Amino acid sequence: MTAEREGLPDGRYGRSADQRADRKLKIIGAVLGVALLGVVGWSGVSYIAGQDLSGRVIGWDAVSDSAVKVHLEVVKDKDDTGVCTLRSQSEDGAEVGRKDVTVDQRTEQVDTEVTVRTTKRATNAVLVGCTVSGG
Repeated sequence: MTAEREGLPDGRYGRSADQRADRKLKIIGAVLGVALLGVVGWSGVSYIAGQDLSGRVIGWDAVSDSAVKVHLEVVKDKDDTGVCTLRSQSEDGAEVGRKDVTVDQRTEQVDTEVTVRTTKRATNAVLVGCTVSGG
């Protein structure tokens, strides 16, 4: 009789404490994972929706040792006026040129070429950012 009572039949008396703890941890992990994804998604959408002006550098060309020509594209609301800041760097990473470009055309997309004066030959031209200044 003692040989028969040493172990309980599997699955007859519910889950063991370890199995219940594992299940609780999995549920808590899933809930926290979904909450984290929700926060990241909400942050991304609110960031994108909050940007009234967006721009990008289509291309650039170092036309001389003292200037770089930048092809800039800006998307905005039709009546917005904004400022986009362009920066140019030399081969060693030092900033050699910076220019604020006013975007006040009454269109939703502005496509323009801008010349940024530099203190020495530029090896890049980047858009630092665009902000709405009024309008």
